[in-house]
Amino acid sequence: MKKYIIKRILIFIPVLFMISIGAFLIVNLAPGNPVDMYVSPDMTVEQIQATKEALGLNDPLIMQYAKWVTNIMRGNLGFSFSSRIPVSTILSQRVGPTLLLMSISLVVAYALAIPLGILSAKKQNSIVDYVVTGLSFTGISLPSFFLGLGLIYVFAVQLKWLPTGGTKLLGVDGGIADKLRHLILPVIVLATQFAANMIRYARSSMIDVYNENYMRTAVAKGLKPMQILKDHGVRNALIPIITVIGADIPKIVGGAIVTEQIFQWPGIGSLMVASINSRDYPVLMAITMISAVAVLVANILVDIMYAVVDPRIKFS
Repeated sequence: MKKYIIKRILIFIPVLFMISIGAFLIVNLAPGNPVDMYVSPDMTVEQIQATKEALGLNDPLIMQYAKWVTNIMRGNLGFSFSSRIPVSTILSQRVGPTLLLMSISLVVAYALAIPLGILSAKKQNSIVDYVVTGLSFTGISLPSFFLGLGLIYVFAVQLKWLPTGGTKLLGVDGGIADKLRHLILPVIVLATQFAANMIRYARSSMIDVYNENYMRTAVAKGLKPMQILKDHGVRNALIPIITVIGADIPKIVGGAIVTEQIFQWPGIGSLMVASINSRDYPVLMAITMISAVAVLVANILVDIMYAVVDPRIKFS
């Protein structure tokens, strides 16, 4: 197992290298000139050239990439084009809100979805199954922006129970209670999306397990339903569930672009939109690479969890 993990980590290096090349080319070859965002009509040609020089855009693309990679290897993410603040400083301000929002959303989603998926499988083709499946497909079908705007209209505009967005009331220190109130609506939107997807996988996985011979044998032995579910059912159904969780883990770092925009949440997702609009290449590249690392790390964690859940799985 250790050799396998070391091998996967070593594979990360060329993979990250290829991702960095692709992302750098896509960002820099996109239509438009980032200098146009930071110059005024009354600037002279010399001043515009000085601005390009300050942003490091006068060098050939290969040289720009070489300098960027060299700085990355030294732990230097560069400076933002728009604010001239170190990218690491900007990210440190945005990572916290994103981790808080996404972590709570995933915990809430899994706490609801996995039991509901198991219940739906256990009550297959019953009213309960139809209701749970219907809720799952509804959650998948609802666009996040539609659900978010609907919740804002009902609970913030009409009922005035919850704030429309942000992380806290301006000029007021409401403490933890105020932060929790601001979390409720975006968490509902994100948890709905995550839970709807997880319910389908949990239900399908449990149905497959219930059809296995060892489950019928356990029933024939007279074991209690909860004991059968606990000892023989859930553990064997975890592999597909772990796969879905592994796909969701990188989103904790990457954030949710649409939801953060709707609720004015100062996270990584909204930062990515702002950096695209302002053509802030250093910030955009940093977010891309962090997301890539998160995906690769999540894949290793999923492989490790496979071996923990099912000892029959061996990696060589």
